[in-house]
Amino acid sequence: MGEQSLSQPKPQPLSPSPPAASASTSTSSSLATAAASRPKKEAHPPSDSNPPKKPRLTFAIPGRPLSAVGEVGAAIRHLRDADPALAAVIDAHEAPVFQCPHRPFHSLVRSILYQQLAFKAAASVYSRFLSLLGGEASVTPDAVLALTPQQLRQIGVSPRKASYLHDLARKYVSGILSDSAIINMDDRSLAAMLTMVKGIGAWSVHMFMIFSLARPDVLPSADLGVRKGVQMLYGLEDVPRPSQMDKLCERWRPYRSVGAWYMWRLIESKVPQPAPAIPVGQLVLPSPDGQIMLQQQQQQQQQQQNVIQMIDPLQMLPGMG
Repeated sequence: MGEQSLSQPKPQPLSPSPPAASASTSTSSSLATAAASRPKKEAHPPSDSNPPKKPRLTFAIPGRPLSAVGEVGAAIRHLRDADPALAAVIDAHEAPVFQCPHRPFHSLVRSILYQQLAFKAAASVYSRFLSLLGGEASVTPDAVLALTPQQLRQIGVSPRKASYLHDLARKYVSGILSDSAIINMDDRSLAAMLTMVKGIGAWSVHMFMIFSLARPDVLPSADLGVRKGVQMLYGLEDVPRPSQMDKLCERWRPYRSVGAWYMWRLIESKVPQPAPAIPVGQLVLPSPDGQIMLQQQQQQQQQQQNVIQMIDPLQMLPGMG
């Protein structure tokens, strides 16, 4: 009924009597005509009373991706004009590049494999995973679903992550997800669909949207690096809560993805760089206090490196690096 009402002309207002009615027309006939028209109106309500459109579900193709020619430049011009504080950060760094060489399924698989692992360890597991399948071209839903948990465990994939990979592959094989649907889906619907996959949460979805799909207006409001960057950018006393991020970053629309990228760069530039390593043969430790200082320095360097990895999701993202 809803589809039919779209093709029908809008019902005309009911008149109290036919325009050409003669004086001899009986009153009962007029009443019968009016009474007959009322049930028809209730059975076929005007389209305005039952709007068929659902904007959250019918947005087919999002805005131009950041991988499109000239789009990053347009984003930078907008952000520089809209936010003078951010303009200084933009001027201090090179422009970002948003390009992903993999299809969505491949990128999601890589994202799962890299979860909660140091970069080198994750890269090693990913390399063995590709070898097991026979190369990047073989990363398909059917091929992933054919891998047993034992095979995945032998290359360093935990049983839990194996279940995540299989759940993703099953949703592709069953048709719940597909690369074409993911590419054309609006942000809200895509987030709802992807978080149905085991092991994929809101943060992973945001990273996937930004760096694999190059969506222009994604704000990872729960990301600690982005929140710390906003705190530093605006001189806030405390790290803003995720619920505050939308209001603080409203001026970045419709390019909040690029604004978030510069927040990672801002935090990264403020992390002290580790001191150059000193060859063991040149170390001079005149007292136990010197050894304690050296240990503290090494621990500090390791913490700084961990912070850099935490706030730089680029190296942990699907298709990046």
